[in-house]
Amino acid sequence: MAHMVGADDIESLRVELAEIGRSIRSSFRRHTSSFRSSSSIYEVENDGDVNDHDAEYALQWAEIERLPTVKRMRSTLLDDGDESMTEKGRRVVDVTKLGAVERHLMIEKLIKHIENDNLKLLKKIRRRIDRVGMELPTIEVRYESLKVVAECEVVEGKALPTLWNTAKRVLSELVKLTGAKTHEAKINIINDVNGIIKPGRLTLLLGPPSCGKTTLLKALSGNLENNLKCSGEISYNGHRLDEFVPQKTSAYISQYDLHIAEMTVRETVDFSARCQGVGSRTDIMMEVSKREKEKGIIPDTEVDAYMKAISVEGLQRSLQTDYILKILGLDICAEILIGDVMRRGISGGQKKRLTTAEMIVGPTKALFMDEITNGLDSSTAFQIVKSLQQFAHISSATVLVSLLQPAPESYDLFDDIMLMAKGRIVYHGPRGEVLNFFEDCGFRCPERKGVADFLQEVISKKDQAQYWWHEDLPYSFVSVEMLSKKFKDLSIGKKIEDTLSKPYDRSKSHKDALSFSVYSLPNWELFIACISREYLLMKRNYFVYIFKTAQLVMAAFITMTVFIRTRMGIDIIHGNSYMSALFFALIILLVDGFPELSMTAQRLAVFYKQKQLCFYPAWAYAIPATVLKVPLSFFESLVWTCLSYYVIGYTPEASRFFKQFILLFAVHFTSISMFRCLAAIFQTVVASITAGSFGILFTFVFAGFVIPPPSMPAWLKWGFWANPLSYGEIGLSVNEFLAPRWNQMQPNNFTLGRTILQTRGMDYNGYMYWVSLCALLGFTVLFNIIFTLALTFLKSPTSSRAMISQDKLSELQGTEKSTEDSSVRKKTTDSPVKTEEEDKMVLPFKPLTVTFQDLNYFVDMPVEMRDQGYDQKKLQLLSDITGAFRPGILTALMGVSGAGKTTLLDVLAGRKTSGYIEGDIRISGFPKVQETFARVSGYCEQTDIHSPNITVEESVIYSAWLRLAPEIDATTKTKFVKQVLETIELDEIKDSLVGVTGVSGLSTEQRKRLTIAVELVANPSIIFMDEPTTGLDARAAAIVMRAVKNVADTGRTIVCTIHQPSIDIFEAFDELVLLKRGGRMIYTGPLGQHSRHIIEYFESVPEIPKIKDNHNPATWMLDVSSQSVEIELGVDFAKIYHDSALYKRNSELVKQLSQPDSGSSDIQFKRTFAQSWWGQFKSILWKMNLSYWRSPSYNLMRMMHTLVSSLIFGALFWKQGQNLDTQQSMFTVFGAIYGLVLFLGINNCASALQYFETERNVMYRERFAGMYSATAYALGQVVTEIPYIFIQAAEFVIVTYPMIGFYPSAYKVFWSLYSMFCSLLTFNYLAMFLVSITPNFMVAAILQSLFYVGFNLFSGFLIPQTQVPGWWIWLYYLTPTSWTLNGFISSQYGDIHEEINVFGQSTTVARFLKDYFGFHHDLLAVTAVVQIAFPIALASMFAFFVGKLNFQRR
Repeated sequence: MAHMVGADDIESLRVELAEIGRSIRSSFRRHTSSFRSSSSIYEVENDGDVNDHDAEYALQWAEIERLPTVKRMRSTLLDDGDESMTEKGRRVVDVTKLGAVERHLMIEKLIKHIENDNLKLLKKIRRRIDRVGMELPTIEVRYESLKVVAECEVVEGKALPTLWNTAKRVLSELVKLTGAKTHEAKINIINDVNGIIKPGRLTLLLGPPSCGKTTLLKALSGNLENNLKCSGEISYNGHRLDEFVPQKTSAYISQYDLHIAEMTVRETVDFSARCQGVGSRTDIMMEVSKREKEKGIIPDTEVDAYMKAISVEGLQRSLQTDYILKILGLDICAEILIGDVMRRGISGGQKKRLTTAEMIVGPTKALFMDEITNGLDSSTAFQIVKSLQQFAHISSATVLVSLLQPAPESYDLFDDIMLMAKGRIVYHGPRGEVLNFFEDCGFRCPERKGVADFLQEVISKKDQAQYWWHEDLPYSFVSVEMLSKKFKDLSIGKKIEDTLSKPYDRSKSHKDALSFSVYSLPNWELFIACISREYLLMKRNYFVYIFKTAQLVMAAFITMTVFIRTRMGIDIIHGNSYMSALFFALIILLVDGFPELSMTAQRLAVFYKQKQLCFYPAWAYAIPATVLKVPLSFFESLVWTCLSYYVIGYTPEASRFFKQFILLFAVHFTSISMFRCLAAIFQTVVASITAGSFGILFTFVFAGFVIPPPSMPAWLKWGFWANPLSYGEIGLSVNEFLAPRWNQMQPNNFTLGRTILQTRGMDYNGYMYWVSLCALLGFTVLFNIIFTLALTFLKSPTSSRAMISQDKLSELQGTEKSTEDSSVRKKTTDSPVKTEEEDKMVLPFKPLTVTFQDLNYFVDMPVEMRDQGYDQKKLQLLSDITGAFRPGILTALMGVSGAGKTTLLDVLAGRKTSGYIEGDIRISGFPKVQETFARVSGYCEQTDIHSPNITVEESVIYSAWLRLAPEIDATTKTKFVKQVLETIELDEIKDSLVGVTGVSGLSTEQRKRLTIAVELVANPSIIFMDEPTTGLDARAAAIVMRAVKNVADTGRTIVCTIHQPSIDIFEAFDELVLLKRGGRMIYTGPLGQHSRHIIEYFESVPEIPKIKDNHNPATWMLDVSSQSVEIELGVDFAKIYHDSALYKRNSELVKQLSQPDSGSSDIQFKRTFAQSWWGQFKSILWKMNLSYWRSPSYNLMRMMHTLVSSLIFGALFWKQGQNLDTQQSMFTVFGAIYGLVLFLGINNCASALQYFETERNVMYRERFAGMYSATAYALGQVVTEIPYIFIQAAEFVIVTYPMIGFYPSAYKVFWSLYSMFCSLLTFNYLAMFLVSITPNFMVAAILQSLFYVGFNLFSGFLIPQTQVPGWWIWLYYLTPTSWTLNGFISSQYGDIHEEINVFGQSTTVARFLKDYFGFHHDLLAVTAVVQIAFPIALASMFAFFVGKLNFQRR
C-alpha cells in the first residue's frame, strides 16, 4: 500500500500509518461475521440519548446554536485525541477549513471497517433525519413502450470504412443535401420495453453482449447519443425527461474509464464533487438543524460534522471525496497520477473504481451504472456492491447496476433482477422469484451453479438445452420473444403494466427530488473550478512548455546567427534578408502554437463526457484555457525578441523593440487561439492536425511574403486581409523599414525603406502598425468565440452513424421474422463443445514444463517514496517465489489487487522492460532463453492491443501466418484458424473491424476474446493469460474457459490470472497459486474436487471461519487470507505455507522438474522466427495494406489535403510559372514550390505521427511474441507508404503544375514528380523515425517542429545558399527541402537563358539561379541521388531504433 502513496500527502500518510494497526484490528471480527451471515440491513444501533452528553458538550453546542445561521451551518464540534484516551476534548471548527489531516482523521473515525461502519454511518444519518420528521427526496423511474432505433448506412460487401466506402459515404451525404434518398436501414436496439425502477431497491441488469444494456442505461439517464432515435416515454416521478434536467438528477457511470491522465485520483474526484455541487444537502441540513433546535435535540458530533462538511458547495477539497475514496478502496492511491497507455499510473481496477467514484461523489439519488466491477477481484466487487446496497436501502436511492460476472455473494445483495436479451426484457422483478419463473418455463438452475451465470446462459440458443428439466417432455428452443411474452403474462409483469396504466401522482414528488437547473454552481465558481484545473494541468505539463521554450531559444540562436548583424548591410539586397528574418519570426511563433492543437484535441473526450453530465458549460472550460495562455505567449515572445532583436541588427531604438515584442506577442496568442479553435471544430487528433496544416498553409501563403499582394489574383486578395499573419507582416515591416536609418533616397525618389516595402507589396504608413495590432487582437477574440461556440454546440465525435452490410441486414431482418416461429428440436450437441472432427485438429507441439526457484523482482524505489523517508534503494515486488507449471494442468494465479500476479507473469514471460530479476527460471529443466521461449509461448495481456483497422478474422490469420511452424501447409492453417474462431465464438463477427478501444469497433468482451484467439492460434506449448475473463459476461467467460480447458487437456501448460471466477470457472482449474501483497506465495497446490484441498488447507489454520454451504470457494479463500485477517490473528500466511508439508512437497517437485529428462534436449530452432524474413515481410505488408486502405482519417484526409492545397496554390500563383521579368517574379515562383513542398510535407508528417504511434503499441506486443524482426516490420511499414505518396505527388503534378504554368516538357514534369515524391517520402519517414525515438505522441509532435525550423530556414528560400554563413552551410546541405527545391527549380529553370532584371541589373534566369541561389543545372544527377538518399536514411534509422528502443514501462 505504501508504495502507491503520492508525494503530496506525506502528513496524511504519517497519520494513516499511525492508525492502521488499530483500524485493522477492530475490523476482522466484523468482517468474518459479515461474510458468514447476512444480517438485516435495517438493524439500527442506539446513538445514545442527549442525557449521555456531558455538561461541557451541551454548553459548547449551545454556543454553536447561538451563531448566525450561515456560520452555524459551517460550525461543528470535533473530538481531539484518540479512542485510547480516557478524556476527549472537543473544539469548535469551521468545516470549510478542514485540512487534509483533519479530513483523514474524521473519515477514519467514521469508517474503520468499510462494510460495517459505512452501514452505521448511513443509519445514523437516516435516524437523525427521521427523528425530526423529515422525508428524503426519492425518484421512481418509469419507462413505457421504450424503443431505441439506430439508423445504419447499408453498404455492399463488408461494412468496413475503406477509402472507397468513405468516399461514397461523403458523396451520399452531399446527395442528401439535395433531398435525394440514400440506402439506409433501421435496426432496433431496444424493442418496446416497459418497467419501473423503484427507490430503495438495488436492481441488477444482466444480459449477453450487444443486448442493449448500455443503451437502456443511457436512455434512462438522459445520456442517449443523438444519432439514436428514442420513442416511448421515460419519466421521473411523473415528469418527462424534457421537463427537468435528467443529467443532474441522475448519474450515468460509463463502462469506459475516461479521465485526464495528468491528474491524481483525489484531484479528479474533488473536481467532480466541486462541479456536481451538494444538491439538496444544504437545504436538508438547514431544515434538520432548525427542527433539532426547536426540539432541543443535540446530534451526534461525528455525524453532524460529516453532514455539515458535505453540505458546503464550491470547496476545492471536499470531505465527501475522502469518504468516497475510502469506501471504494481508493484512499491508498489517492495521490497517484491516473496515467495512460504510455504513462505509469494507477491500475486498471483502480481506474474502474475511479470512474464510479467520480459520479457517486455527487448528490444524485438515481444511479445508472454500467459494468462497474470489470477487472476487480471478487472481494472488492462485493464490497462496492454492498456499499451501493446500503446507499439504496437507507438513503432510498434508485440504483440500476449492470454487471458481467457477479459472484453469488454479490448477486445475493440485489433486490431486483432485470434480464435483457436482443433488446427485450425477459424478466424484471424480485430476485427471489426469477428461478421460479424459469422453472415454470422448463429450465432449472443446477445446485452449484451461480444464478447469474445460469440466467445469462439459459437465454442463449447454444446453452439453453442443458438446463431443460422436464425429462418426460421433449426440449424445444424457447426464444427470447417467447420468454418475454411469458413474463408479461406473469403476475409480476401484469403488476408492472397495471402500475404504468395509472399516472404517477406528482404531488408525492419531493421538491428536491428533481433538478431543474443545468449547473450546480454559480457561474463564477464554475469558472474558478475550471481555471484551477487548467492551471494544475499546465503545471503537470511543464515539460512540454519548457521543451517548447528551449526549442524556441534554439531556433532563435540559429536564426540570429544566420541573419547576424555583421553580415547584414543597410541596402536593398540585405533589406530582403531583413524581411526574411521578420517573416521567419512570424512563422516560428505561429508554428509554436501548433502543440496546443493536439493537447486540446486529446482532452476533448473528457470534456464532452463532463459537458454531457452537466459539470460545467463550455465557456467555463474555454475561458481558462485562453486566459492562462497569456503569460505563456508573453514569455515566449519576450524570449524571442530579447535574443534576436539586437543580434540580427534591427533598428536600435527601444520603442521599436517594444513594438516588435508586442506584435509578436499578439501573433503568438492569435496562433494558440487559432489552433485551439480548429481542435474544437475538428475534434479528433488526426482531423485537427490536417485542419491545422490547412490553417498554417492559408496563413503562410496569404501573408504577403511568398507572393506579394499585388501579384495575387484579384478574386483571391480577400485572403490577404482575412489572414492574421498578414497583419503581423505589415506591422513588423512598417515598424522596421520606416525607421530613420532606412531613409536614404533611391533613384526612384523613394526612401530605401519605402522601396523595399514596395517590392514586397507592403507600402503602408506607420499607423498600419496599430491597425495590425488591433486586427490581431480581433482575430484572437474571434477565434476564442468560435472555440467556445464549437464546444457548446458540436457533439462528441464518437457519435457517428454506423454502417452495416447488406448481408448482415438481411440476416437480422430474417431473424426477426423467423424467431417466433422457430421451435426446432435442439440436442445437447449444440452446446459449444468440440466435435470429433475438431478434436482431430491438434497441431503438433512439444509439452513443456516451467519451473522457477527463489524468484525475486525489484524496481528502483519511486521518488515519491524516497521523499517520504524510505531509505531503501529498491522496492521488492516478488519475494522468493518457487513453483512449477506442468503440461496438461490448468493453473489459476490469484491474489488481491497489487499482490503481484501480472508482475509474476511478466517476469516469467520475459515481458519486463525495467527492474531487476533474481532467481532461476527453467523450461523442461533447461535455463530459459527468451528468443526460443517466445516461439513456444503465448501471452494474453490484460490490455487488449490490436491493429484497429483490420477485421477479427484477419487478426487471427495474421497471427497464424507468422507464428505457426512453416512446415504446416496453408490449408491446415486455414482450417485451424476457422476452428479457433468457432471455439471462441468469434466466427459470427469475423468480418467486424477491431476498432479503437472505447471509441469504435469491438466491444470490451469481444476484444478480450480476440486477444485469446490471437494467442491460441499460435499453437503454443505454454500460454500465460492475464485476466482472460475480465470484461466478459458469465456465458462468454464460460466459453473462453471451456476452450482454455480443452487446450490444456491436449497437454499444454496454461496459467491464468483471474479476479472474479464463478464456482464453475474456479473449479475448472486443476491447481492454484495464491499470492499476497508484497508478492509472497501463500498457497500452491491442487484444488481438488469441489475445491476440497484449498478449503481444507485454510480451515486447518486456527480461528479461520468455515466456509458456508454453496459459497464460492474463491471468494471465501481471498476473504479469509486477507491482510486484515493476518493482523487480527497475528499470523503470516506466507510463513505458514513455507513451514507446511505442502511447501516441502512442492519444493521437491520443483527440484525434480528442474532437471532435464534423460535423453531430452533444449528447445532449438533453425532460425529466430517461425517464418523466413521474406515470409514475415509478406505478412506484414498484407496487414499494412489492409490497414491503410481502411484508414480514411489518415490516408483519405491527406489526399484531400494535397488536392485542396494544390488547387489553392494553383489558383494563387495562376500562370506565374513562365512570367519572369524581375527577381521578385522569380521569388514568387520559388515561393510557390517552397510553400507546397513545406506544407504538404508538414501535414504528412504531423498526421502520420498518431497513426504510427497506434501501430507501434501493437508492434511492441507482436515483437514480444516473437512474430517478426524489426527490419521486416520497418520495411513493411515503409513500402506500404509508397503508393499513397505517389498518388499525392501525382495530384500535385496533375493539378498545380499546369495551373501555375510551368514548362510542359515531359523531362521537367518527371523531375517535378520525382522531387515531390522524394520530399513527401522524407517527411513521412521522418514521422516514423520520430515515433521510434520518442516515448509518446506529445514529445514526437514537439520534436517535429524543431525539424521544421531547419527545413524552413535552410530550404534556400528565406536565405539562399550563397548567403548562408560558413558555420551553418553544413546544415543547409543536410536539409532535405533544400535539395528538393534545388532539384525542382534547377530542372525547371536551369536551362532557361531569358533576360530578367535583378536588383536593377540585367542577367539570365540560369545565371541568377547559379549566382544568387547556388543552383547548378549540371549537378541534377547528384541532386537526384541526394533526394532519394534522405528517405532511405530515415527509413534505415526507423528500422534500427524501432528494434532497439522500447518505451513501454513494465
